[in-house]
Amino acid sequence: MNRIESVKNTKVKQWRKLHTKKEREATGTFLIEGFHLVEEALKRKEIIRELIVSEEVSLPSSWNVDDLTMTIVTTEVMKAISDTETPQGVAAICEELIPTNIDSWQKLLFVDALQDPGNLGTIIRTADAAGIDGVVLGKGTVDLYNPKVVRSSQGSIFHLAIKKANLQEMLHIYKEKGFPIYGTSLQNGVSYKEIKPSTSFVLIMGNEGSGVGQDLLAKTDQNLYIPIYGGAESLNVGIATGILLYHLRG
Repeated sequence: MNRIESVKNTKVKQWRKLHTKKEREATGTFLIEGFHLVEEALKRKEIIRELIVSEEVSLPSSWNVDDLTMTIVTTEVMKAISDTETPQGVAAICEELIPTNIDSWQKLLFVDALQDPGNLGTIIRTADAAGIDGVVLGKGTVDLYNPKVVRSSQGSIFHLAIKKANLQEMLHIYKEKGFPIYGTSLQNGVSYKEIKPSTSFVLIMGNEGSGVGQDLLAKTDQNLYIPIYGGAESLNVGIATGILLYHLRG
């Protein structure tokens, strides 16, 4: 068991760099913090490279951490590496998640250029709850391992298969397989209620302001919209995703 007492320690500086996308991509790792996220990550223990625990914190007795590399740090060090105002005193360095069983995916969510980290985290959490097989993140979408995305997902990034890919290429694959492809747009759209649930589908959700790109909408089988009955201009993309996914899966 290691111990670090100085915020100037080389390792602490490396951990702090993980708040940047550049460092996360360069190292293939990301930092999580808080009891809930670490507990969810422990369900896939093989991805945890190092557990970081503040000296005044006691870990739950139910956690099996005997075979993990653990570093004890001071309160000051934990604050230095934390992205939250009130750190809970436990964090972990995790390896980038590699999706598996891609060929067996049946219910898919494609995300096109979504930029708000809170929205992406909520969408991932919602897709997990709805039993979606895989989420594909397209170009322009906020980084999956952005700390706010990770926190908003409430640990669902550890349950759900998530892949970064070219959406055009992925669409071609699933059109060849005969999957119905649904975009989200008023343009040539119908109310989602007109669509029957199915065992396989691809749903594309887009950018908060501009929606799904025209190049992708041109390749859908049907575009869907959610009727607005009140005075609101639109629905939050996370809420809309939940409504559509639960309807399409039946």
